Amino acid sequence: MQGSQHVSVASPPDLPAGIPVSSPVAPEMAVGALGVRGLRLALLSLPMSAGSSELIDEMRHLEELKSAVSARQARAAVALDLAQRAGQAHAGVPDSKCDTGVAAQVALARRESPNKGSRLFGLAKTLVMEMPRTMAALESGQINEWRATLLVKETACLSVEDRAAVDEELAPDSGTFDGAGDKAIIAAAKAAAYRRDPRSVAQRASHAATERTVSLRPAPDTMTYLTALLPVAQGVAVYAALNRTADSMRSSGDARTRGQVMADTLIERVTGTPGGVSGINLNLVMTDRALFQGDSEPARLEGYGIVPSEWARALLVEDQCGSEDQPQPDQEPTDRSGFAVLLRRLYTAPGSGELLTMDSKARFFPQQLRRFIRIRDHTCRTPYCDAPIRHIDHVIPWHSEGSTNLHNGAGLCEACNHTKENPGWSAKSMPGDVHTIRVSTPTGHSYKSKAPPLPGHKSTRLRN
Repeated sequence: MQGSQHVSVASPPDLPAGIPVSSPVAPEMAVGALGVRGLRLALLSLPMSAGSSELIDEMRHLEELKSAVSARQARAAVALDLAQRAGQAHAGVPDSKCDTGVAAQVALARRESPNKGSRLFGLAKTLVMEMPRTMAALESGQINEWRATLLVKETACLSVEDRAAVDEELAPDSGTFDGAGDKAIIAAAKAAAYRRDPRSVAQRASHAATERTVSLRPAPDTMTYLTALLPVAQGVAVYAALNRTADSMRSSGDARTRGQVMADTLIERVTGTPGGVSGINLNLVMTDRALFQGDSEPARLEGYGIVPSEWARALLVEDQCGSEDQPQPDQEPTDRSGFAVLLRRLYTAPGSGELLTMDSKARFFPQQLRRFIRIRDHTCRTPYCDAPIRHIDHVIPWHSEGSTNLHNGAGLCEACNHTKENPGWSAKSMPGDVHTIRVSTPTGHSYKSKAPPLPGHKSTRLRN
């Protein structure tokens, strides 16, 4: 960067004293005196080059720095695991439970979901303990974290010895994959793994059928991606059947496209009804103004997210019901054209949008209270986790005299609910206008989780 022209850039507002804005900071000063945070702030203080060649060089060096940071994070995760194991073993925790909760702490620290945190933790242990050549390539910037993940994934079925042998054979730190794309890396790792242990690779392929599943994720414009992971024979058979029906319908003059016919056929055969909505609870949450007065405040559909109010009104009143008559409130079902509409009134506190509480003396949350919590939380309340709610859990446990009410209830996924029960983990509700939970980890770090705003809620900042 020396000798090149520079352009001025805005300096970060929180630079500590002693770091000049206009001059670079020596790496040894940043790391030695100020630590990793100082290195980050020093990087932000560097002036930006004006020349195209220098900018390309900087992007390349930054990419190598990202790889080195990923390697450092992997070593930090393994060191955290060893420290936690030592502390828990000293406290008398059995060896089989000493590593529980470490992946969740890694996820919170890296602002990732618990599921991805578990994968990152597994990647870290494999790179540090079993694949030193791949780890060296990551530290030197020859491969990035994603390509290191591909190498780990494709050797997951091997024993520790065979995986180390594949790591030595491929030797990523020697420049083996310079210029290679993801597919080339996957192919090389697969071939090396098969040469080492063909039986394990074949067993992995046969075991893959046990991982068949169906998932749903949102798509733009009130659409969703319904994905099925199936064995190849069944997947091809399903697609061929839908394709055959589309050919038949198109040849008979159906104006829909092939894709539309296949989608509609799938919906009809799975649900048993042409419209595809029958016998399920959609939990569409919207304000009374949006429903009855045509207000533009968007609604929220459980399992999907925010949807336009006009689309929600059409679903409730026009398209499915076949009439524009207003349905009756307060749990009075109205059945029109085979589609039952049931409205429930949810009363919220003025200004904050917080659902009003309801108490129960029962050990378990009653159905009405469970429904309230699901509507309020929408997805798992663990920070950065967007998994569907599987458990309605006491924030302060029942055995610790936690009450069964809306304020002490939280929607969690199954994995986060189990993690919360590990030694050193705790949670408590915080005072405030919006339901807030503070999650504390065994290392003493705390993370806050606020309930997502309901339709019609305006934040305090916007109101002011």
